[in-house]
Amino acid sequence: MYEKIVEAAKRIEGIAHKTPVLTSTLLNELTGNQIFLKCENFQRMGAFKFRGAYNTISSLSQEEKNKGVIAYSSGNHAMATALTCKILDIPATVVMPEDAPQVKTEAVRDYGATIVTYNRQTESREEIAQGLIDEFGYTLIKPFDAETIIAGQGTVAKELIEEVGELDYLLVPCGGGGLLSGCAITTKHLLPESKVIGVEPVVSDDATRSFRAGELQSIENPNSIADGLNSPSLGKITFPFIKENVDDFITVSEEEIKAAMYFLWTRLKIVVEPSGAVALAAYKKLPVKGKRAGVVLSGGNVDVRRAGDLFKDIT
Repeated sequence: MYEKIVEAAKRIEGIAHKTPVLTSTLLNELTGNQIFLKCENFQRMGAFKFRGAYNTISSLSQEEKNKGVIAYSSGNHAMATALTCKILDIPATVVMPEDAPQVKTEAVRDYGATIVTYNRQTESREEIAQGLIDEFGYTLIKPFDAETIIAGQGTVAKELIEEVGELDYLLVPCGGGGLLSGCAITTKHLLPESKVIGVEPVVSDDATRSFRAGELQSIENPNSIADGLNSPSLGKITFPFIKENVDDFITVSEEEIKAAMYFLWTRLKIVVEPSGAVALAAYKKLPVKGKRAGVVLSGGNVDVRRAGDLFKDIT
């Protein structure tokens, strides 16, 4: 699989941004470790999702491109699909929940995609997408459970390791597992002794449960403020990769996510969404000192008009 990640890196080179790696003296002092923040909030459309979407859509046949693609997502995958299709001049339709963050819905529309909304409590996005596929012949661009998506996301860890060298730990947020799978595969290939830790919200801990049980677990309507991680379960493709390459999971509370996000905004002066701050929120629970740890900040697409509500209880 690592060979596909190398191919993806070549395919997205010059199209996707090579995102910066930031460090913080204060963060190092607080953690007792040397922390390297891989800032995918600076990626095109504001999140790592662009890597997998571009790698997947650019690999389609010309016939598939002509018919157009469809995706379902609460935000970042929708944006990544829409932007990729704008770049490649491919028709895009995106199925999004009615309560998706406004900033993400607006971006998808600005990129030129057609939005189909649904009620996540009463309707199935998969069924809606399949109906449109049957009618129009669209190609489905899955949010995480596809090898081309996983390969694209694995370039995050590849860039990080190539820039900073040896890492003892890599902390990666986990929703459907595409980013975690790709980064774990890359890390275990390049740095076999490095420990890969998946991080997810306590209220959306299906991946942690699956990892501990050794079989897929699911959660009905997970509702963390980290909306990008509210997938009900890992995928049939991502789960085996995670079982094979991930060393452990850490879960974090909603309050810990807010605190990590607040730290990034106020101390590092960077805009990171709740999902993007999840991996950093786990730093207090990493029981080591004097280590080199990479942390993936997965995205920055937050509605700044509502950010104050997230921060108002921070002390």
